[in-house]
Amino acid sequence: MPIERLFANNAAWRARKTDADPAFFQRLVNQQSPEFLWIGCSDSRVPANDIVGLDPGELFVHRNVANMVVPSDLNLLAVLQYAVEILKVRHVAVTGHYGCGGVRAAMSGRAFGLIDNWLRPIKTIMAQNADALSDLDEATRLDTLCELNVIEQSRNVAATTIVQDAWARGQFLQVHGWIYSLDNGRLHDLNCTLAGPEDLDMVMRLRRETPGA
Repeated sequence: MPIERLFANNAAWRARKTDADPAFFQRLVNQQSPEFLWIGCSDSRVPANDIVGLDPGELFVHRNVANMVVPSDLNLLAVLQYAVEILKVRHVAVTGHYGCGGVRAAMSGRAFGLIDNWLRPIKTIMAQNADALSDLDEATRLDTLCELNVIEQSRNVAATTIVQDAWARGQFLQVHGWIYSLDNGRLHDLNCTLAGPEDLDMVMRLRRETPGA
């Protein structure tokens, strides 16, 4: 695909937007007020805004390989803090997809290089759920591991100081786990929403000492 085609597509997109709504871009310049942060996979087949039918400015997005939430990832933490503390999003959606190549790579046991370090937490999830995964055929095992990964990464979001501080302030914030089907375009709710510290395992809750105690 020639690079020039991308700029032609951009011109056509701008024309469609302004024809339908002449003030569209001016509103974007003046305001960004999304209610949702989407933490998704970098896979090019999973376009966040398109999947949920939201315009630019309505969805704050962070993407990486296999929609991972790693506690030492300053890139993700910076996005999360900005979304929660500045934009005041009300929902964080960790959104994976069935057939994820990153999850497949972790499941395969093959060596791929540097990315193996990034995907190692998925191997831990595999080990923790070895009995449940062992009796499944390969395709079902992959899809189940994709779901388990989303659930675990949702818990990792909720366990961050950023989210727990927001809850301590009384800020409304929910963390969801969703997964997308490439074969039919359907978005599934995995029903693992975390809405407060009571939804975290006890060991992950941060205890705040009363000053002077």
